[in-house]
Amino acid sequence: MTRKFAVRALTLTLMTAFFTAQAGTVAVVTSFPKELTEAYKKAFEARNPGIKIEVLNKNTTASIAYIKELPVGQRPDVMWASAPDAFEVLARDKLLLPAPEVKNPQAPAKVGNYPLNDPQGMYYGQALAGYGLMWNTRYLTANKIAAPREWADLIKPEYFGHVAMSSPSRSGTTHLTVETILQGEGWEKGWGQMLQIAGNCAAVTDRSFAVPDGVNSGQYGVGLVIDFFGLAGKYSGFPVEFHYPSVTAVVPANIALVAGGKNPEEAKKFMAFTLSREGQEILFDPKISRLPILPNATFGAKAPANYPDAFEIAKRAKVQFNSNLSSDRYQVVVSLFDQMVTFRLKELQAATKAIHEAERKLKAKPNAQAADLLKQAHSFAYSPLVSESMIKDVQFLELFQKNKKDVAVAKQLTGLEDLWSTKAKTNFEKARTLAEQAGALIK
Repeated sequence: MTRKFAVRALTLTLMTAFFTAQAGTVAVVTSFPKELTEAYKKAFEARNPGIKIEVLNKNTTASIAYIKELPVGQRPDVMWASAPDAFEVLARDKLLLPAPEVKNPQAPAKVGNYPLNDPQGMYYGQALAGYGLMWNTRYLTANKIAAPREWADLIKPEYFGHVAMSSPSRSGTTHLTVETILQGEGWEKGWGQMLQIAGNCAAVTDRSFAVPDGVNSGQYGVGLVIDFFGLAGKYSGFPVEFHYPSVTAVVPANIALVAGGKNPEEAKKFMAFTLSREGQEILFDPKISRLPILPNATFGAKAPANYPDAFEIAKRAKVQFNSNLSSDRYQVVVSLFDQMVTFRLKELQAATKAIHEAERKLKAKPNAQAADLLKQAHSFAYSPLVSESMIKDVQFLELFQKNKKDVAVAKQLTGLEDLWSTKAKTNFEKARTLAEQAGALIK
């Protein structure tokens, strides 16, 4: 009997330990790299031995879909990502819960004119981020290319084949970069600039990490990145530099409590830790290199010398990012980019190469007929397939916000995307042909 009692007691103890461990596990879905998540996991678990952090790494778009698909009680506890518009989507669908007790009372209410936290209290700024250009100094020197200072520099012919970016449908930070350009330059001009930059790209990568990794290693010369990718490379000793263009925005990278998670109270403790001064100091780690939600002066000597100050950058930034506008047209922007760029990159590259070559000849020897053909080529290659008036059409935007599992909705969206893809291919081939005709006229 004693032995049976002992076995039962041991079994009960093990079961209790198992369920206690399960109850104390906080599932965090995030697009952030392992260097960051591991640092926070290690520091938090050391101070909270009864709570474990389980990190589910997914890109931002996949994270939204993951949360939406799971039933109440099986969802992750915390969403942690850079894109404020992604949190707007989740808040709109009632998939977030307020957690006002996690806020750091020392943090300013705004960065520039942008609220640090969601005004409705559904998500909270955990770090700050801007968007810009990183480059490999050795690569540019070897190829005799000047370091870029503005997005518009990347449309120049000397950058052809030397630039890399990721797809906004695969990367929330790239979507924010694209949206920042669209908001800063306007829909038509912004897309024109974006398409010219993409035409100069050597690659459009599947994941945002591939761009800074490629620039750090010298595979690419220049990358369009969120600031912490460029800063992490620089402060980790790679031969890279990073610069904020004038058309940039400083917005929070956010953290939020997911509605329907298993362990909301433990999740709040983790969120509060990331926002605390101790949690914010982790951002200065060279491998992380993010901008804290507190001014650098708050940290004294713990802030590295000459470290970028988000609040100073925000004062100079020309874009006051509109997350509502971004979230309303989120699916349109990512889908349009894929159909025009991601899936048609070879055709866009060929058109861009032909345009550069014809422009080089035209510069050396002016020709009115050739100039007119080149103007037409530009229009075909670098005009968005969705007009500015259409992007303001509420019914058009609502179509992209509907449930894609609905057969009728899926059919309508697929048909539209197929139309865009076909039109993009036709336009790029027409642009290449016109540019080659222009070049042939210049003897």
